[in-house]
Amino acid sequence: MGIFSRFTDIVNSNINSLLDKAEDPEKMVRLIIQEMEDTLVEVRSASAKTIANKKDIAAQIAKFEAESKDWQAKAELALSKDREDLARAALQEKKKCSESAEVLTKELALVEEQISKLQDEIGQLQEKLADAKTRQKAIIMRQKTASSRLEVKKSLDSTKVDAAMGRFEQYERKIDDLESQVEAYDLGKKTLADEFAELESDDKISDELEALKKKVQGKSSKAKSK
Repeated sequence: MGIFSRFTDIVNSNINSLLDKAEDPEKMVRLIIQEMEDTLVEVRSASAKTIANKKDIAAQIAKFEAESKDWQAKAELALSKDREDLARAALQEKKKCSESAEVLTKELALVEEQISKLQDEIGQLQEKLADAKTRQKAIIMRQKTASSRLEVKKSLDSTKVDAAMGRFEQYERKIDDLESQVEAYDLGKKTLADEFAELESDDKISDELEALKKKVQGKSSKAKSK
């Protein structure tokens, strides 16, 4: 079973529990990252034990191979001394050592394959963890922004806001009434600007009157001459 299958089993119940309870997404993201970190520590520990096991197996293989060579030398010595029985016994021991070394060599190959897969999966998990930590900040920021927007929406939809705006408009109407009262007091009173405007208006009327007189006199003069 790979790391990710085990990891899924580890966190599935916790994540499902959070989703069922509609928990804060920030908590869920932190939980996932924590589970990934715990899994990474656990698998690294298992990898270290497997590597130690590999070294132990390699040492046993070396020991059996050394014993095999030793029994080979003893068999040759026995034959040189015309002790075929001892040579046969030594070769039998050599065979046992060689067979044990062969079994351990196959086991070592399997262990090395497991170590290789573990290293690959650890690398993948480290990449996923780094990616999750990078995305964690963005997710938390999005969650906080969405929560803030939700609070604003709730406030805008609240009757309290409508009541406050109603009071605000009421104050505006009161100020309008006060301004109207001030303007009422000023009705009928001439300002300095008003008086100058009247003087200018009188001058225009006088000018128009003089021009009209001249026009009428001119018409009368023409009628008499005819």
